[in-house]
Amino acid sequence: MFSIIKKNSNFNFLGFRKPAVIFSSLLIGISLLSFSIKGLNWGIDFSSGYIAQLQYNNDVEISKLRSLLVKNKIDDSVIQYYGSKKEVIIKLKDNSEFNQTSVNDFLKRSLSDGKDFKILRLEYVGAQIGSELREKGEWAMLVAMLSILIYIGFRFEFLYGIGAIFALLHDVILTLGFFSITQLQFDLSVLSAILAVIGYSLNDTIVVYDRIRENIRMVRKKNFLDILNISINQTLSRTIITSLTTLFVLLSLLLAGGIAVKFFAIAMIVGVLIGTYSSIFIASTSLYFLGANPES
Repeated sequence: MFSIIKKNSNFNFLGFRKPAVIFSSLLIGISLLSFSIKGLNWGIDFSSGYIAQLQYNNDVEISKLRSLLVKNKIDDSVIQYYGSKKEVIIKLKDNSEFNQTSVNDFLKRSLSDGKDFKILRLEYVGAQIGSELREKGEWAMLVAMLSILIYIGFRFEFLYGIGAIFALLHDVILTLGFFSITQLQFDLSVLSAILAVIGYSLNDTIVVYDRIRENIRMVRKKNFLDILNISINQTLSRTIITSLTTLFVLLSLLLAGGIAVKFFAIAMIVGVLIGTYSSIFIASTSLYFLGANPES
């Protein structure tokens, strides 16, 4: 079987447990500080704004429509095809200069560019709806975390579930922190990416935990620290290959997928990188500091 890491690798990952904890704690602290100062740059899905459905007589290019909006000082719009290349959905953030009539006039003035179109639908999404979506998104992540805790607690033992939750919280906080620091737009696609990252990171963590459980039974002469290192080394090739193949797909999506999936791809790339790091350095380290040693 193809392997990019030699089969009998013996890296002392747990030897870096203290630097890893300090490094992760520093990043988490920076992320939380950024949340408190800058917050997240909520997209139209989580804030107030306008959603317009436009129908052109001929095919249009989204990139040209976006350029026209940028020329008119609107650089945070979301534009997607709707059914065909003649229809598009445009999402505009709320603006103090906008109302239902002025948005209608703005679109007709800004996007005609010699091409006739009809505004089939123009709706205002209030802040209340955005607030409800944010609340449901937070509940979705909370339910996911609790479900994971229960599942791993039954499959392994309770301390393993706590360790997995530490690793997942680490991944989610750092991914959200990245979006807070960079102020990239946070919309529903990013939320779905974060939920996908939770599943991805959990899968990797379970593979490592399963090997730890096997080695506890099989490698009886080793202490718990050695067992953790052996287990990570045994699953290292699988972890790296899975991450690399996933990243290749996500990079293709980022480069060729267009603006509709841009922020989803960025969130996934950041989450996969952080999740790979946490599977190696955080998940097992959490078990060690939680005292999951079966001999203790």
